Amino acid sequence: MNVLVILTVILLVLMVLIGGKKGARSFVALLFNFVVLFFTILFMTDPNANPIILILLACTLISCINLFFINEVNIKTKTAFVSTIVTFVLLLFFIVFVTESAMIQGFGTEEIDDYSTFSLFVGIDFMKLAVAVIITSTIGAIVDIAISISSPMRELSYHNPSMGRKELFLTGMSIGRDILGTSTNTLFFAFFGGYLALLIMFKDVSYSIGQIVNSKVFVAEMLTILVAGIGVAFTIPITAAITAFALVRKND
Repeated sequence: MNVLVILTVILLVLMVLIGGKKGARSFVALLFNFVVLFFTILFMTDPNANPIILILLACTLISCINLFFINEVNIKTKTAFVSTIVTFVLLLFFIVFVTESAMIQGFGTEEIDDYSTFSLFVGIDFMKLAVAVIITSTIGAIVDIAISISSPMRELSYHNPSMGRKELFLTGMSIGRDILGTSTNTLFFAFFGGYLALLIMFKDVSYSIGQIVNSKVFVAEMLTILVAGIGVAFTIPITAAITAFALVRKND
């Protein structure tokens, strides 16, 4: 526990020293995000609650915290927020379809032994819970991409007010292409970093490549990465289009 406290203090000091006021806001936003997710998980334990609706409300609140609390209310955060919501609406139906088709809900063979002594009849729809997990895993990447595109587009529009909507849109797309590869790589390496022990276990139990790629645990994580990458790719043209429309309209 002492190590966690020390690391938290170090993080706070570094964020304040490097980021100043905005760094302090970012640290407070982390705490707010944790509180939102914590209470969302508590509400999910109610059998009458819908995990998908709960997580959508939580992600909307998290988006507001990360955009408006940290960067204040302005044209770039407004367009980033609208882009995030539009992306999630489009992505939600795709996530539900993919989750039902892949049948990744519930526990995998590697996990079931650990929970064999507990009752799995908890009154929660595991399919909806799997959808909620994927949505939660994609919110951070989508919000990050949205603000990373809208912010430089706002600066370009401010310093070059004569830029047309099409030119500004193409500039946003160019910015998006530059960060698309790094964002998808971040998601990919986050999976391997978090599930390195699982991959080692697959080797120790002599799983073949076929058994690994058909393992429910592996498929669920890869599905999350791929859906998050698709969400990031969707976010780029959506954010570029919405931001270009809003900025040129404001200049007019």
